[in-house]
Amino acid sequence: MNAITKPTEGTAPGDGHSYRMPLPRLRLTPDVSDGPLDGAWWPRCDALELELPALVGSLAPSIGTVTRVTVETAAWPDAPQEVMAPGHVIDVVLTDLAAEAHAITVDCGTVGRWELLVIPPDEPAGAATRLLAAAAAPGNALSAPRLLALAESGLDGQDTWESEGGSGLR
Repeated sequence: MNAITKPTEGTAPGDGHSYRMPLPRLRLTPDVSDGPLDGAWWPRCDALELELPALVGSLAPSIGTVTRVTVETAAWPDAPQEVMAPGHVIDVVLTDLAAEAHAITVDCGTVGRWELLVIPPDEPAGAATRLLAAAAAPGNALSAPRLLALAESGLDGQDTWESEGGSGLR
């Protein structure tokens, strides 16, 4: 799965003016992932209805049409049940599962599903950049909650990080 490198174009609702959505801050594993994550996404704000269209619009067409996303209720408390994306509607499913904390699952019908770490919008740029790289690193064995926990602890224990299969957060 690859991100497109140009901003998504669209029309603002109701006024007919065109606009360019900024590129989402997204990093995907270069190949099929065998770990719990397929990459990471760093939204600019916590309004899913504003952020999701840019994320979906940046994904390669080969992954198919995103039909549903699953997000954790605590991270997206005001998430709508549906989000308009370019050309279609995406169903939003909320979950309270701890395993889904700090993650978004992107479902593309029969084509597949991808699990992405969601980096908090207010995360400092340096830490967010390291998290984007670590979540998308081939062979990453860490879950979204564990990656963020290590980042929040300052990754003082590089030995702990390495022993859990992580790499790239230096």
